[in-house]
Amino acid sequence: MATLIRGKISNKLSNAATAVSNKSTAKVSGMFARMGFQAATDDEALGFASCDDLDYDHRQGMQMDILSSDEIGGEGGGDGDGLEGDSHYQRDGTGPPHSASKDGGSNNELSEVKPKITAWEAGWNVTNAIQGMFVLGLPYAILHGGYLGLFLIIFAAVVCCYTGKILIACLYEEDEDGQLVRVRDSYVDIANACCAPRFPTLGGHVVNVAQIIELVMTCILYVVVSGNLMYNSFPNMPISQKSWAIIATAALLPCAFLKNLKAVSKFSLLCTLAHFVINVLVIAYCLSRARDWAWDKVKFYIDVKKFPISIGIIVFSYTSQIFLPSLEGNMHKPSEFHCMMKWTHIAACILKGLFALVAYLTWADETKEVITDNLPPTIRAVVNLFLVAKALLSYPLPFFAAVEVLEKTFFQDGGRAFFPDCYGGDGRLKSWGLTLRCTLVVFTLLMAIYVPHFALLMGLTGSLTGAGLCFLLPSIFHLKLLWRKLQWHQVFFDVSIFVIGGICSISGFIHSMEGLIEAFKYNIEE
Repeated sequence: MATLIRGKISNKLSNAATAVSNKSTAKVSGMFARMGFQAATDDEALGFASCDDLDYDHRQGMQMDILSSDEIGGEGGGDGDGLEGDSHYQRDGTGPPHSASKDGGSNNELSEVKPKITAWEAGWNVTNAIQGMFVLGLPYAILHGGYLGLFLIIFAAVVCCYTGKILIACLYEEDEDGQLVRVRDSYVDIANACCAPRFPTLGGHVVNVAQIIELVMTCILYVVVSGNLMYNSFPNMPISQKSWAIIATAALLPCAFLKNLKAVSKFSLLCTLAHFVINVLVIAYCLSRARDWAWDKVKFYIDVKKFPISIGIIVFSYTSQIFLPSLEGNMHKPSEFHCMMKWTHIAACILKGLFALVAYLTWADETKEVITDNLPPTIRAVVNLFLVAKALLSYPLPFFAAVEVLEKTFFQDGGRAFFPDCYGGDGRLKSWGLTLRCTLVVFTLLMAIYVPHFALLMGLTGSLTGAGLCFLLPSIFHLKLLWRKLQWHQVFFDVSIFVIGGICSISGFIHSMEGLIEAFKYNIEE
């Protein structure tokens, strides 16, 4: 009995010693395995991988805590270099952004992972930009251009798609290993890089001026089209188009108090859907009159005097280059940008061409500047009210963008600012900031009152800034920054686009100005 008990105790002690020995051996072999002397078993590898993951997470957490503390308390302290990449978006490429937000809180963008967008979401944004309200002026372009106008709708889509791609190419440079690295973040950064080292900020100023002109003119066009639509919807009311523009502007005055676009962005999808429904209604009405389509009215010749205005209208309807660098930088897979641009512009080209042709065939020589003015009174009133609502809800977007460019250029440019900051330390808007915004709203009203010509203003803007931002500047920047890497056909395309864009821009600007002068001379209201 005693022998049996002694044997059991001996077995237990032996088993315990073996277990301890095995654990020690596993630890030692694992240590050597991690040092590279021998391979660990599968179970050991799994355990070490888990330890590595935990250690990595711990170290990453410590680094993020350090970044957060540095960002919150390190403003103005030290001479540390700014981080490169999308997290430090710089308006003019000369310095890091402000660490304090307009709301007075600290900016934690470095410690937060910015959500990326898919190619479908990026395509939706581009579609919103090039399929907006201004397609309503395309049938008027066919009136003066005929089949050549249809060709230009296709040609402009191809060129704008190409220039969008080469503009994004200017954001990248090759590193020592031949890999493309994003070294610029915005249109302004590209312009400054092209003008460096002699004039390191000249290009950015040129782009900013063009952006301000285009954004402000877009706001003016929204007011003009609102007054025009309301006047033609209720022609029997004793209210003139100028009075309707004043009423529309009164509804837009709250835009002066905007600090962000969170409230406005909620209506963007609704506006887009409403515009899609409006386009469907217009096309459906045109198809109902397909028997009366005037195919013989579509000309192969052009109106030499008014066709350049049509070029500006078509170009302006495709402008999206301003925000493409930011859009591409926020894509989850930037490699899908080219494919996204191709399909969005193909879709835009087809829809715009069909809309313009079908609408023109329906009304032929009676086609008006805003195509909805040709609809019967009952349908016109309903459609125009939706369009006015869309125009008023769309106004804050370019208005807020223009205000931001003005504030950053003249009020928030560090030591180079011309005027004090528009915001106090608590994030509240100061009196001169509010005055700037109210002045901009009133300016858009005065322009809409004294220049109530939608097509002429659209053609002027497209010829002046649209052609510059979409045709001229991208081709110049591409040649300047990537000259040594371009093939001969790319150089040919860039030079051809610059020459053709320059001719169209100059001729469109001249004829648009002549049209405005003629309208003032003969007191033409529409």
